[in-house]
Amino acid sequence: MRIARFSIDGNVAFGAVEGEGPDGLVLDIIKGIPYAEFELSGTKVPLSKVRLLPPVLPNKVVAIGRNYAEHAKELGNEVPDVPVAFFKPTTSVIGSGDAIEYPSFSNELHHEAELAVVIGRMCREVPRERVKDVVFGYTCANDVTARDAQQREKQWARAKGFDTSCPLGPWVETDLDPGDLTIQATVNGEQRQLGRTSDMIRSIEDLVVHITEAMTLLPGDVILTGTPAGVGPLHVGDEVAVTIEGIGTLTNKVIKRG
Repeated sequence: MRIARFSIDGNVAFGAVEGEGPDGLVLDIIKGIPYAEFELSGTKVPLSKVRLLPPVLPNKVVAIGRNYAEHAKELGNEVPDVPVAFFKPTTSVIGSGDAIEYPSFSNELHHEAELAVVIGRMCREVPRERVKDVVFGYTCANDVTARDAQQREKQWARAKGFDTSCPLGPWVETDLDPGDLTIQATVNGEQRQLGRTSDMIRSIEDLVVHITEAMTLLPGDVILTGTPAGVGPLHVGDEVAVTIEGIGTLTNKVIKRG
């Protein structure tokens, strides 16, 4: 099931996405929140009549760096012995169609297409065999990075945590095997990144176990699983799209910060 979060007439709701094609998609509004048992209301609105919001509002976004060998190599880095984890704040999260604001402290903004894992229940110290039980679903992400700031600052908080640096969407797909999906990024229609989730150094099970050894994850929290090779620059006016097989396409335009 595809679960979207949206606004219409000033109201925010979740809905199940039904239909196919850009003109045939409708939202069946969900009664309650999707992390618990819910019912479909039967009230349907065309997707074209609503504004898509970030599909979740995470308490935290835990991101993993250098989880594809070719990406680590292209930036001159070694594959780490343990997963490199960092946080992106909730203020960095935007939805499909929202604008990425070019930060004033950077002159080298990069796209990073990623598969995002959405957590469905509170969990801590999750064993490998229980990982599927705590995952709500998957969505597309763009770990937008101020590469020059990342290179000159020892911590990545500003480089990867600035406002609008974490586009998520367009919705969460709850019925998906994430083991071998095509993941790609285009800029102004030109392909920049193309990889497969099977190329991850550490699997989703590995990442959930590693992260929950240290911290509790809450419903709606997000794990970014790393990016394949091909990261590159974004400029004001560019339109960047992240497409993941079985999920959909996340699209955002880069604007000058006002």
